Amino acid sequence: MLDLEKFEWTRRPAGFEVRDGAVEITTLPHTDLWQRTYYHFRNDNAPVFQMITDEKYFSFVVKTEFQSKRRFDQCGVVMYLDSENWLKASVEYENQRFQHLGSVVTNNGWSDWATTAIDASVKSMWYRLSRREDDFCVECSPDGVSFSQMRIAHMFRAAGQVRFGIYACSPEDSSFKATFTNLALTDCQWPAHNGQQPD
Repeated sequence: MLDLEKFEWTRRPAGFEVRDGAVEITTLPHTDLWQRTYYHFRNDNAPVFQMITDEKYFSFVVKTEFQSKRRFDQCGVVMYLDSENWLKASVEYENQRFQHLGSVVTNNGWSDWATTAIDASVKSMWYRLSRREDDFCVECSPDGVSFSQMRIAHMFRAAGQVRFGIYACSPEDSSFKATFTNLALTDCQWPAHNGQQPD
């Protein structure tokens, strides 16, 4: 279990509680992380709770539970370096039928969004963020045992020290509670590639 005293806030949420290895976040309305691409807005005001490391190879695991109820409510894993360079993965509420399980990678001030639809009844998800130098892999799991790859990405500003952790936000006029448990830091669970040349 991670020592949560090593974590620091980049913007505090409306309310929070850190105890017994768990973090509860209550979101503020109109909070989000997004830069430039496609939409007319730029948002950089979501609460982020992170720790710092210069370790080049690691995996960070966390379980999320959420009572999202309004479009775009979201919570998940994040690696927030600065306002124009970050990675996040989450379940983002859409409507009473489906949600978006997805990831956003923002490099040099431009965001992308890769998603797949999941049922709106899903209210819990595990994530595993793995680092191999300045490349990253994000995985998800319904049970914390079997993880499926969501995304492999290169981060141009992540060659040295990085910050990683959790976030929650409500881009529209909403507020909800997100609970994060089972936070753990392990050896890198993302194996080195072994196949095509020059491997």
